[in-house]
Amino acid sequence: MLLPSNVVLACLFIFLARICDVSLGTLRTVAVINGRRGVAWVLGFFEVLLWVLVVSQVIRMVDPQHWYYAVAYALGFASGNFVGITIERRIAHGEQVVRVFTRRGMELARHLREDGYGVTEFDGRGKDGPVGMLFIETRRRRVSRLLARARELDPGCFYIVDDVRIRSVAGGQAQRQGK
Repeated sequence: MLLPSNVVLACLFIFLARICDVSLGTLRTVAVINGRRGVAWVLGFFEVLLWVLVVSQVIRMVDPQHWYYAVAYALGFASGNFVGITIERRIAHGEQVVRVFTRRGMELARHLREDGYGVTEFDGRGKDGPVGMLFIETRRRRVSRLLARARELDPGCFYIVDDVRIRSVAGGQAQRQGK
């Protein structure tokens, strides 16, 4: 079954528009979680505007004989999730704290400090004896490099990565990010 070019173009438009609105939705969700109200507002406006335009056209056109519009809609939605997550990872906005658990705490902390990371050390005890706990706050963009370096220095280390919601500023007062 060969579709007319206008149908193919309509399906392509639906597919691309869904990629855009779902990607905006993914970025908006991250902005909401990070407390970035203004960014979330702008992204939400354009996300819903696109969605309303596309879904109104699809609902008008879909019937059992024109099922391909629904398929284009669904493919755009699925692809939009993928694209949105990919964009968000590239932007990598914000700070994270990496908690590294290692038997080579002092040595690992020294090397990471030499690499320019701020490291706070704690002594702990695990089921097999003493363990060093290192807390390192860093930009999200730098986390993968930090983890690669930690594994290079101690392949047996264990780590946990968390988003930072409150961080210390000069004077010791806590300030919420995303205002």
